[in-house]
Amino acid sequence: MRISAGCQIAYDCPQPTPMLLMISPHPSRLPDLLGPHEMRFDPPIPFRDYTDGFGNTCTRIVAPAGRLTITTRFEVQDSGWPDDVTPAAWQRPIEQLPDEMLIYLLGSRYCDTDKLTDLAWSLFGQGASGWDRVQAICDFAHNHIAFGYEHASATRSASEAFHDRRGVCRDYAHLAVALCRCVNLPARYCTGYLGDIGMPPPYGPMDFAAWFEVYLDDRWHTFDARNNQPRIGRILMARGRDATDVAIATTFGPCMLAGFQVFTDELV
Repeated sequence: MRISAGCQIAYDCPQPTPMLLMISPHPSRLPDLLGPHEMRFDPPIPFRDYTDGFGNTCTRIVAPAGRLTITTRFEVQDSGWPDDVTPAAWQRPIEQLPDEMLIYLLGSRYCDTDKLTDLAWSLFGQGASGWDRVQAICDFAHNHIAFGYEHASATRSASEAFHDRRGVCRDYAHLAVALCRCVNLPARYCTGYLGDIGMPPPYGPMDFAAWFEVYLDDRWHTFDARNNQPRIGRILMARGRDATDVAIATTFGPCMLAGFQVFTDELV
């Protein structure tokens, strides 16, 4: 399966503004690219890529005063298979976890585990473990939060999403990640492209998607509390502790979002 994906984002800046962008495919998907990954700036400006501490590709720019339009486009070869489902995946005791997994048990900016620990243990501390425990957490977050783009908030934490009972895909992911960490399941936040391939209409507006991964057995497994079902054509951009680490754009100065489009299409 061939998928065409990309975005166009515009900012109005009153002065030159340094920015950090995270809109490239994750390095793990580079072998699947069909041709180059294009990133264009209007007006043209210099840019530089580097790899952050989580293994993501980040782009550094200085946006000029005025309107800057950022466009990215690429094609990827995808298996066409839905997300793996591995019910036998088991949960490792903390003392058996690799050292590098421990950071994904800790609270973070939007995954405020200290406010959700009692809830998590009361709901998920007994009974099923491993895959079944994570799926129970997905079911809970999926049913607890009402989805709506009008409910989006750039500052809502996992505990606030729990109390507000509304949000967008990042809120589902933050709540599920926080609950997993509370019951000793290493979990990390993911962002990327996820179109409606394989889904029946009607289709909603395209946006970047958020999901999460949990370390079970000896590898990471994909879960999606927003959709709560295996999906086709997931294209990873970045992973981190929460949305802070994988922000599409981090701006170091005043600016205003002036345009935003995302597309993900199956090619025939």
